[in-house]
Amino acid sequence: MTGGSGAVVRVLVVGAGLSGAVIARGLAEAGIASVVQEARAHVAGNCHTRRDDETGVMVHVYGPHIFHTDDDEVWAYVNRFARLRPYVNRVKAVVGGAVYALPINLHTINQFFGRCFRPEEARAFIAAQAEPGEGEAASFEAQALRMVGRPLYEAFLKGYTVKQWGIAPEALPAAILKRLPLRFSYNDNYFFHRHQGMPEEGYTAMVARMLDHPLIEVRLCAPFRAGEAGDWRHVFYSGPLDGFFGHDLGRLGYRTLDFERFTDRGDHQGCAVMNYPDASIPWTRVTEHMHFAPWESHERTVCYREYSRACGPGDTPFYPIRLVADQALLRAYVARAREVRGVTFVGRLGTYRYLDMDVTIREALDAARAFLRVGGEMPSFVVDPI
Repeated sequence: MTGGSGAVVRVLVVGAGLSGAVIARGLAEAGIASVVQEARAHVAGNCHTRRDDETGVMVHVYGPHIFHTDDDEVWAYVNRFARLRPYVNRVKAVVGGAVYALPINLHTINQFFGRCFRPEEARAFIAAQAEPGEGEAASFEAQALRMVGRPLYEAFLKGYTVKQWGIAPEALPAAILKRLPLRFSYNDNYFFHRHQGMPEEGYTAMVARMLDHPLIEVRLCAPFRAGEAGDWRHVFYSGPLDGFFGHDLGRLGYRTLDFERFTDRGDHQGCAVMNYPDASIPWTRVTEHMHFAPWESHERTVCYREYSRACGPGDTPFYPIRLVADQALLRAYVARAREVRGVTFVGRLGTYRYLDMDVTIREALDAARAFLRVGGEMPSFVVDPI
């Protein structure tokens, strides 16, 4: 087998998302050819973007992706392949018929309680609202009650969490909440990283440029079968970990999303993301995609209502659940994976972990470098998924 330049192809990369594209590019720049095999008809995985035919708006096909990082090398890396325009994610929420700013900040607190607190006053007020507990919080609900108290928890977090995860908050791990900030200032920037932006031409164009190298051959609409692994010098696999083994021990739990598309004239909701925490509203949020590219102008707008549900066979997996049963099954699959020679499992699906884009890229850069450093004798996991 030969690559586009005539070099012998040694490596198979399964998946043309960020993990696969970054690994393939790193190998190619070191003179190693690879085939990138992708089951879908497009590159860029779940951060795939395309122009909406009716409105001309750049749509995030699998839901919004905003790039944010404190990793200077990762920021420089993505800027090699795209012009990242400044973008700040400012999320709003409709609660009880009123619109609030998220994440919960000083404005949210003052508006919700009808007060004019200064930062330290608000901090003391929320501390008085919080429900104390001993040791580490055992659940999402316990962590939320310690963090913001019952009124804010029930208004902004409880209903949304039930809709998003399909599980009672007292059964979810506290770690899910620890990713969400609580601010005693008027800073409504959803993220706190130094580098934040959006690729001007969309993520798919960025990933396509990563894959545009004479030592990289991309095969779309080409599902991978585990029996093919032995045909290659090495395989980097970014597909579902349980899928590699045919789900023969059972399926790891994921949440998936359904999208209800609608269009309007002008500006429909005035922001990119409007959350709906009220339990009486069946969708979790409405995204208006023209706001993800504020440097563009469009006469018509396209929006999506998002509905979260359990992921079944044939669905696109979005969020790993990682509850107790999933953790036990994960350990069993990881043990199986460690026995497979010549395959390294990478990325969100390959390691069954929730990963932001910058972490995905960092781990892919490290995986490619590890392969080059050890001469191809790679472990099954560069990052322990347990």
